[in-house]
Amino acid sequence: MNRVVFLGTAGARIAVFKQIRASGGIWLELNDTRILIDPGPGSLVKCCASRAGLDPRKIDAVFLSHRHLDHSADMNVMVEAMTEGGLKKRGAVFLPADALSDDPVLWSYARSYVEEIIILKENETYSLKKLKIYISKRLIHSVETYGAKFEGDKTIVYIPDTKFFPTLYEDFKGNILIINVVRKEKSEYDHLSLGEAREIIKAIKPETAILTHFGMTMITAKPWVLAEKLQEEIGIKVIAARDGMQFAL
Repeated sequence: MNRVVFLGTAGARIAVFKQIRASGGIWLELNDTRILIDPGPGSLVKCCASRAGLDPRKIDAVFLSHRHLDHSADMNVMVEAMTEGGLKKRGAVFLPADALSDDPVLWSYARSYVEEIIILKENETYSLKKLKIYISKRLIHSVETYGAKFEGDKTIVYIPDTKFFPTLYEDFKGNILIINVVRKEKSEYDHLSLGEAREIIKAIKPETAILTHFGMTMITAKPWVLAEKLQEEIGIKVIAARDGMQFAL
């Protein structure tokens, strides 16, 4: 089955800390490969409670775009689940170098549980079972951050938290675009706004763009309404993700 399951769609501190929306990250299944992307707080609980039949023991890899808590809080428990507490050495972890620095996100004991730890480098390509994973240029955020393109029968691209810059879209050509849109209006923070997402979607022209990782200004403005209006404006299918939403590829 090729699908994306949204274990949570909360972004930024207030939405996450109040759990106004869940924050478990994204489950991607493509070409018989299962990747958990950015396992934030509650990722394990949301997997186990999902009606989509998600078994955390079947994950092939965990992909971490950056070390912030709303993306990484369940990293170690999901690695334990993937490896059945280290009883089965398997799987891979993709993460930036600073996630293994003096204040590591992936604890040292858990590193021995996985078959491979891949330190993300910009513009590199990696293989995982039947997939190719292309890493973007380093994005503009307060910590080391990368997006990715997951290429199989379809090409799924993921733009995590970043400040907008004019060439951002160049690394993210694909069929399905998943883009973190924290803020409704542009701000000085290193997060994309709805207007900036609009320009990126227009440049990439995916079959479908899925907005997720909403902060309070997006949630208050009803992201499903904003997505519908954006789709009407640009003529490209745009969806606002919901907690637990399955999107068939």
